[in-house]
Amino acid sequence: MAKGHRNRHGGKDAASGDKAGPAASKKGAATRAPARPAAAAEPVAAAVAASPPPAAPPTVAQENAAARAEATAAVRREKRVVRSAAERRQAERIARTDSFDPTTGDLVPKRREKLSTKVYESELVRMQVELVKLQEWIKVRGLKVVCLFEGRDAAGKGGVIKRITETLNPRVARICALGIPTEREKTQWYFQRYVAQLPAAGEWVLFDRSWYNRAGVEHVMGFCTEDEYRDFLRSAPEFERMLIRSGIILIKYWFSVSDEEQERRFQDRINQPTKRWKISPMDVTARSKWVDYSRAKDVMFAATDTAEAPWWVVEANDKMRARLNCISHLLSMIPYEDTTPTQVVLPPRQVDKGYVRPPIKSQHFVPEKY
Repeated sequence: MAKGHRNRHGGKDAASGDKAGPAASKKGAATRAPARPAAAAEPVAAAVAASPPPAAPPTVAQENAAARAEATAAVRREKRVVRSAAERRQAERIARTDSFDPTTGDLVPKRREKLSTKVYESELVRMQVELVKLQEWIKVRGLKVVCLFEGRDAAGKGGVIKRITETLNPRVARICALGIPTEREKTQWYFQRYVAQLPAAGEWVLFDRSWYNRAGVEHVMGFCTEDEYRDFLRSAPEFERMLIRSGIILIKYWFSVSDEEQERRFQDRINQPTKRWKISPMDVTARSKWVDYSRAKDVMFAATDTAEAPWWVVEANDKMRARLNCISHLLSMIPYEDTTPTQVVLPPRQVDKGYVRPPIKSQHFVPEKY
């Protein structure tokens, strides 16, 4: 049964039902006209028989218009949240309870008690069930959803993406993590290779880094010219408004991690052979440019943190809390209902009617070492 999803302020996004109840029905009964005689029913029956046939199913253009309207409504909700009193109170609370590093400008949250593994796992399982419901809603309603995950190296972007997609259908929700551009791609319009990865109706794309590479690593490491960088800062907001006007729901996350925590995670990757592939020579070089990256991030936020597509900052020093906070917020950004398929009943197995299987020796088996 469809159930309305609660929004970030605790209320339901859709009305749960008519509350007029018996009072309205009694009032209607008091003012209802007297019943017609039986003879008067014949013209009514003739009128019903002559009524026009049911309306044709909606066209593709009508469905696209409905999807664009839903995306526009999502943008309006985001604007209301960004400008809301709750957001201002949250900013004031952070300013009172947390401090900022004077050299880098990064937020330094106060230490909190470690989240228990039991609470984390139970909440993660509960949210993953909700993510499946959201996935089915995106598929049924033909929505187009894009989530960007940006932030410092080793900030936990990949871990959150992995937990989001762990239980989802890869044909609906897919990850896009592009490598360095080829020589041919370097001659294209900068956004061109990202446009090819955008979703069609009923698809959800999660970008593990995105077009914001130009505002971060490309600018700091000198992989683009100053003119290309300035042009990106001017073009990115217009590009994103164009995506939103086309019906795409765009959600952007920035994962913030402290200098000390990043160094601890780098050391962990260096010491563990299964994680060593995660650290690249570029990551090592970036450590010496921490302040430059902080400055580039501030300029990027000033240019691209718009009302239509705001940046949502995730405090990522605590991985478990960061994952739960990000997934919880993501679920609150798109109102959805439970449209998951009902349980099926398996049919009986086919009866064997004289089929003879080939000998086992004719097949190649994996050796059983364990």
